[in-house]
Formats: sequence, C-alpha cells, structure tokens
Amino acid sequence: MKTTRRQCLAIGTLVCALAMLGRNVYAQAPAPGSDRTSVTAIDILLDPDATMMKRSEAVNARLRSVYPKGFALDASHRPHITLLQRFVRTADLDQVYAAANKVLAGVKASDLQLKAFKYYYIPVGDLGLSGIVAEPTPELLKLQQDLVDAVAPFTVSTGTAGAFVTTPKEPGIQAATINYIAGFVPEHTGTNYSPHVTTGLASKEYLDKMLAQPFESFTFSPSGASVYQLAEYGTAAKKLKDLDLKQ
Repeated sequence: MKTTRRQCLAIGTLVCALAMLGRNVYAQAPAPGSDRTSVTAIDILLDPDATMMKRSEAVNARLRSVYPKGFALDASHRPHITLLQRFVRTADLDQVYAAANKVLAGVKASDLQLKAFKYYYIPVGDLGLSGIVAEPTPELLKLQQDLVDAVAPFTVSTGTAGAFVTTPKEPGIQAATINYIAGFVPEHTGTNYSPHVTTGLASKEYLDKMLAQPFESFTFSPSGASVYQLAEYGTAAKKLKDLDLKQ
C-alpha cells in the first residue's frame, strides 16, 4: 500500500505499523556470525500512565472482539508515545542514554500533561489501524527537539535488519520500516509530529462507525520514559533502558 507524503505527515508515527499487513520486500537479517550489533534501531518513548493504559486497553479489547486476528497490547506491542526513532551506533548506546537523561533532567512528567481528543485510523486494505491521538503541546515539542539534538552525534543515516529485534517467526524487517526510521527526522518531528497510542486493528466499516461516535476527551501524563529496541512493524519490542523522568 502506498501512502502519500501528506497522509504520512498527518498520521505521524502510526504509519510505521502499516507494515503489519503489508507485502513489501523484506530486508533479511544477517547470517549467523556476522555483525548484528553495530547499529541499533531505537525508540525513545513515553510510557503512558494508568489513565491512558486503561483507555487504550479497553479500545484494544473492543477491536479484538470484532476482529480476533488483531494484535493484543502486550510486551511485544507495548503501548507508548514515541518521541524519537533513530538508528544509532550500538557502541554509543550508553552515551545515548546519558544524553537523553541530561535532557530529561529539566523535565517533570507533570509538565507533559496531554489531552487525548480523538480516535482515528489509517486504512490497510479492508482493515484500519486505530489509535488514540493527543494534542501536541509546546512542552512536548520542545522535549522532542531537545532529544533530536542530543542524540544527533550518535546517529547513523540508516541500518539493516540487524539493527532490529528479530525472531524465527519474524526473521526479516520490511524496507518500509527501515525507511520510516531513517526519515523520522524531519518527516515526523516538529510541526509534523502527531503524538498517539496505537490501539489495534479492525475493519474500516467498524472503525468508521466508532469514529462517528462522540469521543470523551481525557487528560493523561507519562508515567516514565524509556529507550526500546524496535522490531518489525515499528513495535517497541525490547526495553534497553529506563530513563529518569521525574514525577
């Protein structure tokens, strides 16, 4: 499925998960014994608080009741709000953590209170990938830009499947996923940033009805911040480091 640039900018980082049902060419993981750790695909993210977790899990359960083949929100599909996705040199990961913590030293979770204001989805054939969208705030945008600047010295332009978490069941990484992360800055930062929590899959017909219903807006704050290694579909698959976000 091809998505226009305008659509990509509007949906923010949700588009990466389109790969879940795509048929793009896969970049195969390196053969055993080759260097798989020189570059790591990371996601610096905010962990949602109990309010957002409860709401997103309820929506996920609702979607799975009408589309049981959809994914559950679990350890391999961690609900989160992406701040920054980058390819970084694996040898520099400790420096990445230190740089991120230096940025977060001047931030409190209460400074990042967000308002969730709508559902929406991106079409994937007859299905749609749904999410809860929050309004970006000046504080959140500043935090994102500060992280972009702090991590920049440790980034590389792109990576291979070896930068990701892979499994025997999912041994390859789609080219769309690699390209998305390579272009995250500037395509999904600043005025192009759309903070959200992905909630699951369902038919477009069902999601159209869901979106037509009134959305009860709510506020939430992050409960923490983390660095994850990414897997196929742009999922936050493996926690690498808890970051120091003051409550």
